[in-house]
Amino acid sequence: MSFQKLDDLNRRLEAFSHALSILGVDEAVSMATGGGEARAESMSALAGMQHRQASAPEIAEWIDAAEREDLDDEQKAAVREFKRQYVNLTCLPAEFVEKQMRTRLRSEQLWRDLRAKNDWASFEPALDGVIQMVREEAAMRADVLKLDPYDALLEQYDPGTRAATIAPVFDDLKTFLVDFVPRALAVQEEKRAKRPLKALSGSYPIERQRELGLTLMQAVGFDLTHGSLAVSHHPFCGGVPTDVRITTRYKTTEFLSSLMGVLHETGHALYEQNLPKQWAHWPLGKARGMAVHESQSLFVEKQLGCNPAFWTWALPIVEQHLGEDWAIDDILPHVHHVERGLIRVDADEVTYPLHIILRFEMEQELVAGRLQTRDIPQAWDARMKDTLGLSTIDSPGDGPMQDVHWPAGLFGYFPSYSLGAMMAAQQWATIAETMPDIDADLAEGRFERVNDWRRDNIWSQGSRWSTPELMQRATGSPLDATHFKRHLEARYG
Repeated sequence: MSFQKLDDLNRRLEAFSHALSILGVDEAVSMATGGGEARAESMSALAGMQHRQASAPEIAEWIDAAEREDLDDEQKAAVREFKRQYVNLTCLPAEFVEKQMRTRLRSEQLWRDLRAKNDWASFEPALDGVIQMVREEAAMRADVLKLDPYDALLEQYDPGTRAATIAPVFDDLKTFLVDFVPRALAVQEEKRAKRPLKALSGSYPIERQRELGLTLMQAVGFDLTHGSLAVSHHPFCGGVPTDVRITTRYKTTEFLSSLMGVLHETGHALYEQNLPKQWAHWPLGKARGMAVHESQSLFVEKQLGCNPAFWTWALPIVEQHLGEDWAIDDILPHVHHVERGLIRVDADEVTYPLHIILRFEMEQELVAGRLQTRDIPQAWDARMKDTLGLSTIDSPGDGPMQDVHWPAGLFGYFPSYSLGAMMAAQQWATIAETMPDIDADLAEGRFERVNDWRRDNIWSQGSRWSTPELMQRATGSPLDATHFKRHLEARYG
């Protein structure tokens, strides 16, 4: 049976993915800096071996034959999703994949060192090498997939998403936010005139913050027998569904940025830990694109973690771990703090989409060749001034060097964040409509009903449906930014 051949192949390919995922986490968390070159070579070789096996010409025959076999609906969906992935894989030759892996890893390793030194001049050649390869990749994919080059990159992170569909949504959201940010800041100022902001103590040992993070991770559903929490230069969720590795970074002067980062990555982890296990080695058993993935992380961070009802339950736990004595009206202004800032990962949910739209606009120009690597700092600075009134021209570490995505070659990923925020708001609106008393659950630290809904409607579905189909089935309507705007208006306006 050709389906059985594909099943056996997917088990072998999953072994490569498992090894590469764990090696990637180790490279970011534990590897000595002197091991970077050898690690890049090793991972490049493994990626090349995986790519050659996954793109072998005879696989096309197996797919054709499997499509003619008597399969059930799930098996048909598995073959359909595998075929989509196979077509995307065969766009790139194995030699290119190996070279790209080496280029990305060395760039990312340099970035970790040079970002801290604010050294754009030394980093620019490495990033330029990544961008040149991104353009090559986009051209090769576009030729096979019959898409525009940037759309061919978007397809790798969110199948079916197109720049022409995103652009008007982002333009509308940008117009709304440029007007709404000043209003939200004015409301915040009025509230603080009536009740001044109570300062946090500013002394939070890392180990106490870590224990707090682990406690909340487990409470919202993270399985600590199949995952862990570590420290890295940039927070992320990696590993594999049976061994999910999430990371954060700490400041001893405040705890909220780390805690919210932990909740965000826990949202990613919950998705991974609850994907359909019987299809774990097939593309069907993987997450349905990065926009859906980001919707799950932002759901935990924003819809749950910023909800006043959540803090009714969480505040005593925070106080117990950090030795503070606060009223809920002391902590919520910090949780809901709105501020124009330079750093995307530290941004509040009101200003955050403006950071994403900036990157979306610049990525399209970089991939098309209309913007060159050497001109990135000036272009970034101009857009930051236009949307948030801030300058980064003298601080590239807080500007175009702040994210790992471009050094790692992840062009086309950024739109997923704000698409995910819209999806999360729409999912919460659906839950609140079907469970009007859900805030009472959060206030008591009970997340079973929320997680059951997400497990049934999102997690267990894997990649069986396209993103639009998944949202339609889960919420009863297509993705609509109105829910996100209403969410912001209700919480901040």
